[in-house]
Amino acid sequence: MGTRSKRSERCPRCRLHAHLCICSTTPRIDLGTRLILVMHRREWSKPTATGPLALAVLINSELRIQGYLEQPLDFSDLDSDQRRTLLLYPGEEAAVLSRDFLSGDPRPVNLVVPDGNWRQAARMGRRLPGLEHATMVRLPEGAKTDWGVRRESHPEGLATFEAIARALGIIDSAEVQETMEEFFRLMVTRTFQTRG
Repeated sequence: MGTRSKRSERCPRCRLHAHLCICSTTPRIDLGTRLILVMHRREWSKPTATGPLALAVLINSELRIQGYLEQPLDFSDLDSDQRRTLLLYPGEEAAVLSRDFLSGDPRPVNLVVPDGNWRQAARMGRRLPGLEHATMVRLPEGAKTDWGVRRESHPEGLATFEAIARALGIIDSAEVQETMEEFFRLMVTRTFQTRG
């Protein structure tokens, strides 16, 4: 990547170079499922972080930043009889997310998703305070990632946006997943345009 492309202005929302911005094509999806994206403060500013793009797509979503000593995170507010809380966790000890798994509890879902690489997400998932009531779930095996910008140490590793889309495909509908993945493919295409 040349010096000019490194310094060119980026869209603050989609994080792509301004002339490749995809914000005007962002789908807006309103679901009963609530996404809670958890990011470390150092990850938030990285243009390769895909989780923030999911916040732009999903109306019922929020961001919680980890890593500020004066503002420790606490997820105890998610402990409610009205909703069940699922923590997307990349570990073998987590239950596989499936429609059969979901059928045992009809309540709407709080989906907590740690954003980072495999190791970061696993470490963060074990340390998030106030999530003792949450059920850890992992995605079933699926297609490999379309996101080749960050190196993954695990072959089953996905971009955070992809993981969210696949989870919502199981929790909500295949149409939601397809809409999100189509938008993600556009972002991937535009990203690689900047890299030649």
